[in-house]
Amino acid sequence: MNIHSLELINFRNYEHKEWQFKPSIMVLYGPNGVGKSNLLESIYVSTIGKSYRTNETSDLIQFGKEAAGIVVNFEKKETNHKINLRLSGKEKKEIRLNSNRISQKELMGTLNTVIFSPEDLQLIKGSPSLRRRFIDIEISQTSAMYYQQLHMYNKILQQRNKVLKDSYGKANLNLEEWDQQLANTASFIVKKRLESLRKINLLLDLMNRRLTNGKENLRIIYEQSYGDQKLVVEAKDFYELLQQALPQDRRRMTTSIGPHRDDLKFFSDSMDLKRFGSQGQQRTAILSLKLSELEFIKSEVGEYPILLLDDVLSELDKERRQNLLKFIHRRIQTFITTTDLDDVATLTDVMIIQCGERGQHEES
Repeated sequence: MNIHSLELINFRNYEHKEWQFKPSIMVLYGPNGVGKSNLLESIYVSTIGKSYRTNETSDLIQFGKEAAGIVVNFEKKETNHKINLRLSGKEKKEIRLNSNRISQKELMGTLNTVIFSPEDLQLIKGSPSLRRRFIDIEISQTSAMYYQQLHMYNKILQQRNKVLKDSYGKANLNLEEWDQQLANTASFIVKKRLESLRKINLLLDLMNRRLTNGKENLRIIYEQSYGDQKLVVEAKDFYELLQQALPQDRRRMTTSIGPHRDDLKFFSDSMDLKRFGSQGQQRTAILSLKLSELEFIKSEVGEYPILLLDDVLSELDKERRQNLLKFIHRRIQTFITTTDLDDVATLTDVMIIQCGERGQHEES
């Protein structure tokens, strides 16, 4: 999978700019604030239809403009494709694939990417929502059905929570319609998460052994705060728990049972990395996770995704940086943002894109 070209119109700080790319490593070089991350962000938006940096579409549009455009030409499974997005602060985004209008749900999985940013280094220590988002995006890129079911689950969940709030203090409350649907979609989501996690764990341990010379065994455990220490996966069990939790849900006006409450725990051998792991161990685990993401998507779709490294090399020590670059070199089309070319000095066959006021680029 390779991106051939990118065109941005009124996107962030780019009024109108086009780039042609090689199927190798692109190094986006320049001082902070010149738009390096904006370029990566536009590729990511072309992957899932929204940014990893903001929830507001209007933030992506150049100040004073009504709309922004992104055009990506890429190759997938030896076939050329074109994604065209029109982003508006007032209207629904317009997405086209090869001139045919598609929905955001249909966009998911078309252009596969893995992004690694400094925020990802907080994945182990951060909130459960970060870990759920990680697993959901990775599975959604390889399974259209999962993305549809996840979208449906969130919609049903919002409706159920609204009923709980609107009915606060009332004697009678019938949630049968929502509970049945919620239980069915919850079962599908958890089963697919566990299935994918089994594959990711095999790759994760392999990658971590390479990085630590076989010293540590790394794995991810799926965790639920309900179910009496036994994982809840069947629809009937979810439904029963929803009934049991109804008094509590009514008091709190929110739903306490379901995959929106689940979490992932990282273990090195028997050690919980969040509680006891050193910063070095946590960063090695995250690096292993990112490398396993690449392999997981390849195993599911048949080829490596595009890798986006957003100002992350400076956050890694020399050994981890070299391990990452060694893995991707001549294997995966990669976009790297950096303020220091010394970070990529060991690489050959790279394209240096000088980012600045004029956005000129040069090759080396």
